[in-house]
Amino acid sequence: MEGDRDMSRTKVHVIPHTHWDREWYFTTSRSKVYLVKHVKEVLDALETKDGFKYYLLDAQGSLLDDYIKWCPEDEERIRRLVTDKRLMTGPWYTQTDQLVISGESIVRNLYYGMETAQKYGHAMKVGYVPDAFGQSAQMPQIYQEFGIRHFLFWRGVADNTNPKTEFLWKGSDGSQVYAVQMPFGYYYGGNIPEEPGELEAYLDSQIGALEAKASTRHVYFPNGFDQAPIRLNLPELIRTFNELDPEREYVMNEPERFLAEIEKDSKGLPVLEGELMEAKHMRIHKSIFSTRADLKQQNNEIENLIVNTLEPVLSISHALGHEYPHQIVKDIWKLLFENAAHDSIGGCNSDTTNRDVAFRYKQARDIAENLLELHKRWIASRIKQEETFAFTIFNTLPYPRKGVTEIDAYLPEGGFVVRDTNGQQLPYTITEKVEQTDYVLGQHIDLNPSKKVYLPERVFRAKLLVELQEVPAMGYTQIVFDFSSTGDAIAERSNGSCIENEFYAVAVQDNGALRITDKISGRVYADQMVFEENGDDGDSYNYSPPERDLTVSSLGADVETITSKSPVAEELSLRMKLKVPHDLNERAAAVTSAMLPLQASVSLRKGERLIRFSVKVDNRVLSHRLRVLFDTGIASRLSIADQPFGVIARPTTLEEVKVWEREQWTEKPITIEAMQSYAALNDGSRGVAVLTEGVREYEIIGPDHDTIALTLFRTFGFMGKENLLYRPGRASGEKIVETPDAQLLGELSFTFALHVHESGFDEADIAQAAKEYLTPLSSYQLSDFLNGRLIFAFRDEERIFEQSYSLLSFGEDSSVVLSAFKKAEHSEGYIVRVFNPYLDKNATARITFGKSARYELASLDERSKGEALASSDADGAQLPELEHCKLLTVLVTPESK
Repeated sequence: MEGDRDMSRTKVHVIPHTHWDREWYFTTSRSKVYLVKHVKEVLDALETKDGFKYYLLDAQGSLLDDYIKWCPEDEERIRRLVTDKRLMTGPWYTQTDQLVISGESIVRNLYYGMETAQKYGHAMKVGYVPDAFGQSAQMPQIYQEFGIRHFLFWRGVADNTNPKTEFLWKGSDGSQVYAVQMPFGYYYGGNIPEEPGELEAYLDSQIGALEAKASTRHVYFPNGFDQAPIRLNLPELIRTFNELDPEREYVMNEPERFLAEIEKDSKGLPVLEGELMEAKHMRIHKSIFSTRADLKQQNNEIENLIVNTLEPVLSISHALGHEYPHQIVKDIWKLLFENAAHDSIGGCNSDTTNRDVAFRYKQARDIAENLLELHKRWIASRIKQEETFAFTIFNTLPYPRKGVTEIDAYLPEGGFVVRDTNGQQLPYTITEKVEQTDYVLGQHIDLNPSKKVYLPERVFRAKLLVELQEVPAMGYTQIVFDFSSTGDAIAERSNGSCIENEFYAVAVQDNGALRITDKISGRVYADQMVFEENGDDGDSYNYSPPERDLTVSSLGADVETITSKSPVAEELSLRMKLKVPHDLNERAAAVTSAMLPLQASVSLRKGERLIRFSVKVDNRVLSHRLRVLFDTGIASRLSIADQPFGVIARPTTLEEVKVWEREQWTEKPITIEAMQSYAALNDGSRGVAVLTEGVREYEIIGPDHDTIALTLFRTFGFMGKENLLYRPGRASGEKIVETPDAQLLGELSFTFALHVHESGFDEADIAQAAKEYLTPLSSYQLSDFLNGRLIFAFRDEERIFEQSYSLLSFGEDSSVVLSAFKKAEHSEGYIVRVFNPYLDKNATARITFGKSARYELASLDERSKGEALASSDADGAQLPELEHCKLLTVLVTPESK
């Protein structure tokens, strides 16, 4: 009978921890200095304090790396405690956001986080996410791929969806994890009183609230705050709990053991599906996607550069005999991980902290671009060539590509033609040309004065658009600039207002908007590319409209236009000025004393089914938002956007809007949503998609929910504000912290594209179009006159490579999208990661490596699953069919000779 009574008692698992933001309103430097003090106290307590069994160090391995860098003498102490599963760390490297960073960034964060934790002895197999602003629908699949079956979190689930704290979370692909919510936050048990009279009432209230939401006898009682010191007398307090409250059992524990116990006692749990983005009880800051648009852009561009171009080129270079620079790539990723932490990427920081974020982006970009340049040069310098002006073109997608691409070049004076390796002349046009003779030739170095080197009399830095023929899959080819012949590279400029290619005709309407004609179907889309400016009374966490707003549209604005036309591309340039309020006070009074100058470039490339846009804004006003609108004419209940490793359909209206004020939600439910690279509307027979490499935020607006609104930027003046229309009550963050940098005064630039199609969404292959848009062909110019300080001197290499090369290819019937191609971290193989991009169709591919190889299925941690794919030297391997939102990793290992 005694055992029965014990099993019926509530078991309170007291979890000592800290939530350690690496930066926020304070800087990383301050955080690291205090981290040293904190970790030393934790180590001492775990080693010497009787009854202090466990401590959770916020599940981010970077904290141990930070500590060991300054206190290397404690490495063995840490290794002992982590190995004994008393000091808990991992699986993350940093506590990452899940919605505005890329899927590959999430995967690498977990990979390097678990690697770091295992280096010290143990990686916690719990998806511990105490403070991220919402949970991506693809996380169950990602967790499962890393061997993580348990999920412990706070934000994103309300009691109207699940009144209990335990449930099964089902992701977009069908994967499930066992989930436990910390319903009142990770800091819920941080403020324990120590007076016996107060303590008894505290336990009854605090634990009683947890019991009411629990579906088993187990409750999770976290003891800790942000950057708070360890509660050294916690073991004594737990003994006191048991004395004062004999009806409950109190134990010190850590997440892995807690989850193992509670799962055993769980029965008949509800299943929650998809994104966890409800803000009824806790704020999720749903419009943080566009906070500090300048920093978001840098993140997105660097992520795309690393995954889409750098890692594939490094893999090609490795296959050709060069060492793969694993440690350098890891350092680039770790710079991004520091910025991927939920506050850092959120931009909800002080200005001084955001300057640190910006500097890390600069470092990451500089290293990535120079590493890429070195390996492209390494390859180009060993290709068999005699030409002075040979350009090596790299294709980092697994199928041949052709079409118009942009190339940077240093050119002498005079005309020329461009030829491919077959001698075929390629059309081109020069879009920019600036003389840099003294700069370039003044840095030339003659390593071997006996070698005759061509030195032009004049040198121009130029940008060209060249129409390429086939560039091999995941490989390279060459083109040559032949100055012995003369081609016509002059674009015709005029004050026109219309451009076209094979697919589209674009014209400026009288009201300043665009009229786009789909030449294949004859369908006309009027009133496109409308800029909409309105006030932003929000802060670094939330967009929120002012109580008295004034919306300014570019419709009706005076527009100046210029066209530039060549055989390979046509461009339409528009200039306009919007008369807008200078600040929120003027907006409330409907005064428009300021100008917002806009320059928009709309371009059509030969043979390309994209309309490309480039927008520059001279931002001179305060606290406002600018979006660009595309009216699709497709009334929609659902929007379509990409999420990590897949696609997601979201409602364009929310029923919760009717009740949120009455039910006192912490935030207004809104349909401002995140994406990875595109947002689309489709009615089953036609559709429109907006592709972006900038801010990953959109909303479907209009009375019929038929207009895609792409956020370009929003600005604000304070880290936190109180009583917003979209977020009542207290300020998030610190309301005293002003953020003048977040007003983004000065010139801002944005690029995006439009894809119009007469088909269902799956048939339009939007994900592939977005991948190509974000993966431009890359080039390298090998010319002796450039050898010197400009790019560092390079000695002559033995020329042994052919002029064309392909390492990896997918078959013509392949329908997956490539997510990553890289050298495996700890084996001789290469990692090929793909996913199903469709709403309803399955996807597959046949992959062929450039040499005889073994093909095995692998998990996201790059370990073989022990399942080899049928393969042959000639035909490669057929991938299994992938269902909706499924990802797949293949380890391709070349056979040794």
